[in-house]
Amino acid sequence: MVADGLQVLFCGINPGLTTAATGHHFARPGNRFWPVLHLSGFTPRLLRPAEQRELLSYGLGITNVVARPTARADELTAEEYAEGGRLLTTKVTRLKPRWLAVVGVTAYRAAFADRTARVGPQQRTIGDTRIWVLPNPSGLNAHWTATTMAQEYARLRQAAGVDDHLPG
Repeated sequence: MVADGLQVLFCGINPGLTTAATGHHFARPGNRFWPVLHLSGFTPRLLRPAEQRELLSYGLGITNVVARPTARADELTAEEYAEGGRLLTTKVTRLKPRWLAVVGVTAYRAAFADRTARVGPQQRTIGDTRIWVLPNPSGLNAHWTATTMAQEYARLRQAAGVDDHLPG
C-alpha cells in the first residue's frame, strides 16, 4: 500500500501468516503497530488493519523488506534480506517518500548490511529519502512497551512534519 511522494513509508520485515491470509499489514492480534501509530500521533484514531488504505490520506504508506510470508521473521534467510534491501531501494527511489521507516533494527541491519545501526535516524539516505529505524511492534519484542515505542514513533512524526493527531 504505497503511493508517490509519501511523508513516511513504513516498512515491515515481511508478512506474517495472518497478514498473508487477510491482505492487511500488521494484522496479527498482539502486534502493536496500529495502537502505537495512533499513540504516537500519526493517526487521529486507532485504525484496524482492514482500514490500512486510510493511511494514504495522512501521507503514510506500508510495504515490507521481504515479500515471503512466514510465521516468524527469523525464518528468513540472509539472502532474502539482502535481496529485499535491493528491491526496497528501487521502490524508494521510484516513489520518493520523504522518510523510509524500517520497523525493526535487526531487519534494517540485514537488509542494508549495517551491523552497527540503532533505532533512530540513520546517516544513510536513498536519494533524498531519509531513513529512520523504529522498534519492531511485534508482541515478541518485549524490550519495548507500547508507550516507549510510541515515543520513538512520535520522534519520527515530528521530524517528518506529519500533522499531530495525538489522542486526547
